[in-house]
Amino acid sequence: MNPAHIMGVDEAGRGPLAGPVAVGIVRVSANFDIRAAFPKVNDSKKISEKVREAIYREMQARAAAGEISFCVELIDAHIIDTIGISASVRQGVHAGVHKLSPEPAGTKVLLDGLLHAPDNYAQETIIKGDALEPVISLASIAAKVERDWLMKKLGREYPGYGFEQHKGYGTRAHYAAIKTLGISAIHRRTFLGFDRQVA
Repeated sequence: MNPAHIMGVDEAGRGPLAGPVAVGIVRVSANFDIRAAFPKVNDSKKISEKVREAIYREMQARAAAGEISFCVELIDAHIIDTIGISASVRQGVHAGVHKLSPEPAGTKVLLDGLLHAPDNYAQETIIKGDALEPVISLASIAAKVERDWLMKKLGREYPGYGFEQHKGYGTRAHYAAIKTLGISAIHRRTFLGFDRQVA
């Protein structure tokens, strides 16, 4: 029996030294033509920031019209340090899937890479799914845009680190800022070699 709805799941920000990891989840009816609605949709890493943001705003408009639904789950650095990055991503996936489709019947979840939905959902994990499946591409764009916007905001709250430029990734400038300023409240201590139990 074919599902009535398809859900796409992807994450952004698994590797940075600071800030949250973001999990994007998008749900559409099985007959919704994503490529027609979003002609430039692709893996978020393969399109420009301007295109990503235009697609994201179109997603917001379509969601307001009831044509699609989506959410982004943000798991902060403290949780990442406490339970690890893989468990943090899994927490985000499960929370987002349950939020958009509380009942598993009638929904198939398509996930990028090595991600997994809760066991009671019909699902398929697709390597390079963010480039191959448009619904996963939309999830990757939502996660990337919302995380980037947050990192720009955090750049203003924690001046000097350059979060608005590197988005928390381990660039040479970021390491230099850490050496000068020390670590901030949004840094992932375990990614920097600190014990996760350190306050």
